[in-house]
Amino acid sequence: MIDNIDQVSESIRANFVEIDGVRESAYKISREITKTCANAIRAVHRSEWELAESLTAEAREMVTNMVATTHQHPQIHWAGYTQDCLKEYVEAEHTYALIRDLPLKSPTELNVGSAAWLNGLSEAATELRRRILDILRHSHESEAERLLSKMDEIYSLLVTFDFRDAITGGLRRRTDTLRAVLERTRGDITTSVRQSQLTEALKALEGRLDK
Repeated sequence: MIDNIDQVSESIRANFVEIDGVRESAYKISREITKTCANAIRAVHRSEWELAESLTAEAREMVTNMVATTHQHPQIHWAGYTQDCLKEYVEAEHTYALIRDLPLKSPTELNVGSAAWLNGLSEAATELRRRILDILRHSHESEAERLLSKMDEIYSLLVTFDFRDAITGGLRRRTDTLRAVLERTRGDITTSVRQSQLTEALKALEGRLDK
């Protein structure tokens, strides 16, 4: 029998209690971050800019607290639910920036790892399709084309990260999804532009015939 086994076991127990507490806290806050970011993205699509900024700021503060709490416990910091909520946070930040035509914040500025940043960027790019379809209903083709160009740039960047999923956090699958969304959106814009051109041509023809 180890002479100091009781002392060692109590030290281990105390460590496990601490880790369990951090895990419970991180899990709870990760759910709040995910919900807040979803609401922020919804506000962006509704052009409710002040609400989107407020919700994103709330998420940013929660992320800062969670990262600080889990920093000393890698098994929790790199857990799936922790990284997923960080990805959602990046998606909210990037969606706002892309739609408002603002510079994207770096992983350091967002307090996230590289994989979460790239995966969040991929999902933010897919969010642009929804915005583009809303824009096309109001015949704002130039803005739709700007956002499509951003989607294309992001896809062209992400496709260059040809690494194993264990490193990128499943980036390849999200990049493939983005490619499909990009192609559908390009087709939607092309159809809308052609319809607009046809409408203008018919109006011009009607004008000539009425003279």
